[in-house]
Amino acid sequence: MKIAVLCGGLSNERDVSISSGTGIARALRTLGHRAALIDLFLGCGPVTEDTFTSEERDDPFSVAEKAPDLAAVRALRPGPGRIGPGVLEACRAADIVFLALHGEEGENGKIQAFLDLHEIRYTGSGYLGSALAMNKSLTKTVLSRAGIVVPDSFMVHKNDLPYAVPEHFPCVVKPCSGGSSVGTTIVHGPEAYADALALAFRYEDSVLVEQFISGRELTVGVLGGKAMPVIEIIPKNGFYDYKNKYQAGLTLELCPAPISAGETANIQRLAERVYHALMLEAYGRVDFIRAGDGTFYCLEANTLPGMTPTSLVPRMGLEMGLSYAELCQRLVDESLKKYA
Repeated sequence: MKIAVLCGGLSNERDVSISSGTGIARALRTLGHRAALIDLFLGCGPVTEDTFTSEERDDPFSVAEKAPDLAAVRALRPGPGRIGPGVLEACRAADIVFLALHGEEGENGKIQAFLDLHEIRYTGSGYLGSALAMNKSLTKTVLSRAGIVVPDSFMVHKNDLPYAVPEHFPCVVKPCSGGSSVGTTIVHGPEAYADALALAFRYEDSVLVEQFISGRELTVGVLGGKAMPVIEIIPKNGFYDYKNKYQAGLTLELCPAPISAGETANIQRLAERVYHALMLEAYGRVDFIRAGDGTFYCLEANTLPGMTPTSLVPRMGLEMGLSYAELCQRLVDESLKKYA
């Protein structure tokens, strides 16, 4: 198959996306596919037969400790628009587009709707499920009505002064539609609350202030509607932020998670319920906190989870007996079922 692997763009998770994309493209080529690695923002130039045979930038891409300077990236291609030259043409020429995009740029449903309008097949969820899962406030509303426990929260908008203050600390302050914990702060007291809001507002005008749930952090992939193995996430320092997510050796990832068989079955069924409630397709990943009383709180769902060397879904795949390349093929196969 000819597969266009879309990565990059102008998301704060741009570097993570490029890391995922390079790994995916390399894996697909080992399976005999003709994979083109394309930066959504920078584009690929004229589309020829060589577009799907080049192995340019095939080496692994390392994610830096901090999110990228997007102003510097934008300066590489002056002019309007967030979709680079040749991108649409390459996607049209492909049998399917593998979305290796992360964050707002590829997970909020806009790219999915764009591809739908051009009748281009792509991996992962459609535009509606992507939009629902990207907006953490909407996610909570949908899940609460489906009977799934979520932390209490409220929204703060940048122009709505004075800002509401939580009744209890600690709390979590984060951009409403962000990813990879960029702009997220665990606030332990009122004196740090204003600074946490200011940081989150650097990335988005809508901020979620969420009840802090103390407990064990667990995550479950869902592949084709069925739960994958459970992973427990234990950062060696601090919380599971951008640095701890993508720098090797900073976080323990226990798979399968050391919880009882009953708890494993419970959280896997919850992950499947979240997946279906948010109308996700093909695959995704759902994050939870297990509180001290045994309650599982759903934090969020990821429609295009990372495929980097430190990402969690590939680790779950290994536990299922799937190599990285075999997992990439399964993601393509599950996504093609949408178009059968």
